[in-house]
Amino acid sequence: MAPTTNARRRLRRAGSSRRWMTAALIGAVALTAGCSSRTADSPAATADSGTLTLVDQRGETIALDGPAAKVAFTVMPAPSIFAAVDRSYDRIVGINQSTLVANQGGMFATMFPASAESPVVAGSDFVPNVETLVGLDPDVVVQWGDRGPDVTRPIEDAGFPLVGLEYGTQEDLETWIALFAQIAGKPERGEQLVEWQRAEQTAMRDKVAAQSDPRPRAMILSRTGDTYSTTSASGYDGFQFDLVGADLVTKGFVSDSGQVSPEQILTWDPEVIMLSGFDQSTPADIYADPRLATVSAVQNKRVYKTPLGGYRWQVPSAESPLMWQWMHQVLYPGERTGELRENIRVAFDDLFAYDISEDEIDQVLRLDLNEDATNYDQFLR
Repeated sequence: MAPTTNARRRLRRAGSSRRWMTAALIGAVALTAGCSSRTADSPAATADSGTLTLVDQRGETIALDGPAAKVAFTVMPAPSIFAAVDRSYDRIVGINQSTLVANQGGMFATMFPASAESPVVAGSDFVPNVETLVGLDPDVVVQWGDRGPDVTRPIEDAGFPLVGLEYGTQEDLETWIALFAQIAGKPERGEQLVEWQRAEQTAMRDKVAAQSDPRPRAMILSRTGDTYSTTSASGYDGFQFDLVGADLVTKGFVSDSGQVSPEQILTWDPEVIMLSGFDQSTPADIYADPRLATVSAVQNKRVYKTPLGGYRWQVPSAESPLMWQWMHQVLYPGERTGELRENIRVAFDDLFAYDISEDEIDQVLRLDLNEDATNYDQFLR
């Protein structure tokens, strides 16, 4: 069944260009007093024909008749980033199954009730459900652009325009923000969010450079049943652990599945363990595992469940600066009660147009799961 054409504003492919969106869209932008310096001939400029053009991470140049009214996301955490750009969920019509789980389990459904019932357009393999897409009839579908034709071709064969993304670096995150701002018709908003991310990176680097304490050994850990897995230092965690002043113990670790044995964790002996938000593991589970009893983080009660805000904070998102602050305070605890809470309050208002309550901040910070962790009382209200 082919998608209808009269209900959807068509995106037209305008050829191919191998320019990076970050360099063309963000790097040449200077924000002064909240004003944009975007030039008329940038990749996101409005042409005389009334179209908006953008360059995705495949290097494809795409033209849009105007800001998209309906956007489907087969990938995560893209919807929460788009919602932060738009300060709304109104344009999002389809999401990944994993995103739906995160929405229903955290703050996102509270802020945007419709997100708890969004149609699912792809699962964990990111293969699109074309029949569902046809029924939703989005103006554009956002998909991984570097995972082969199995995930992109069905969308394009069905006649839907596709914006392809790549994942793994802070530069990728900034590119997503810029792309989503163009899709929403809000380029200046994208510039502001990127500038915030960059300013927070600079502030964090300055803070870490001024420290005299030894860098803690740390890791991200996932648990499913009795099986553990972790992340490689070559990915986003390598960037953000270094940014906040920690030595990621998984440096040099190579595994297609990410699985890691308890014996390897014992050898690494992390001083701090941060638990993934993609599973149901808790600090209590880790403390109760006799195989990890002699790990420093277990003995010193320094195992922490990562926060869940608009999305899981551990991965690149619009909320990443909040994750960096949380990580740094967990690694280097001090008398800073209330600092992160106030920053969450301000950020949620700016990102999601939402006035978050004290109880909801407790929920984001997983105070119920982390209450017994060393120095977690610094996050109390």
